[in-house]
Amino acid sequence: MAEPATTTPPRRARSIRRTTTHDSTRPEGLSGPVHVVARGRDLLTVSGDDARVVDQAELELEVEFATGRVVEIAADPSDPRLDALVGASVFARFRAAVGAALPDESESASVRAQLLDDVQIALMLSGRVYRVAGIPIEMESRDRPPQNDICAGWVTGGAAIIGQAANGLPPLNVGPVAPPVEAGDDPLAWHPISPLPPHSTRRRRRLDVWDDDGVARIDCYFRDSHFDGDSIETVVHEWRVSATLDADAAAFTECEAQRGPLPFGECPGSAASAGRLVGVSVDGLRREVRKTFVGPSTCTHLNDTLRSLEDVGALLGRLRAHAD
Repeated sequence: MAEPATTTPPRRARSIRRTTTHDSTRPEGLSGPVHVVARGRDLLTVSGDDARVVDQAELELEVEFATGRVVEIAADPSDPRLDALVGASVFARFRAAVGAALPDESESASVRAQLLDDVQIALMLSGRVYRVAGIPIEMESRDRPPQNDICAGWVTGGAAIIGQAANGLPPLNVGPVAPPVEAGDDPLAWHPISPLPPHSTRRRRRLDVWDDDGVARIDCYFRDSHFDGDSIETVVHEWRVSATLDADAAAFTECEAQRGPLPFGECPGSAASAGRLVGVSVDGLRREVRKTFVGPSTCTHLNDTLRSLEDVGALLGRLRAHAD
């Protein structure tokens, strides 16, 4: 198994860094609703100690896990349009519901847009607390596509499919202890992140973009983790993506994925799919990845990381506007 990341790269001069986290807890006990707190920040570094926040947001949701129904939602900065999401299911076309409630959100390339985009998978990740605690997952039936060949981890004949056929559930592979990537000498490396209680999950993202003589360079990191009954954090999924973008053509010229710990032995086979971004436009990337990155050569979690790169063009524009 690949080793997890242990550090965060230093911030570069003339760069912009987006960091986000989705923390899912159950303050009323494992049978109670899931409390999701999502936070994020865009930090512009001009040079040395000259750093400034250019965007930040926070979301709080209370969700019934069995149904995925949003009970409450709030945001900072506030937005009354979010009230339309109360009653929606996070598991059923939630991104479409966000698009209907906030039609300009996906085009904004804002921190809040990324936070909303990750809510669905962050809630699905929170179900891991039941698996690790040995509690059956009870969810209302909902239409879902067959899992076979949906991604490399669920390839026909793989460990997940064989285990589910034999036992009704895929194997539960507990990953390595998660080193605290936020640790280090730079207090601005990440937005403020708090410790989590037992039986919690966390989704982290970091996206660094910097201008290198007209070429946008990209370093993107992702980790899903689980906190057990003793608050020991272990890695569930981890990817790092390095890429370059021709800013004038708005198309990727290089893209490579490096895997960290992953749940199944078949998962690493999806790393090569990142190279398919070469020549692809950054505009409309979320839609393009969702439409074309399918099947056992891909990874749904890596796909979500690739989708997040759609905002690179806008982040580069903000970097140039503020740093010049």
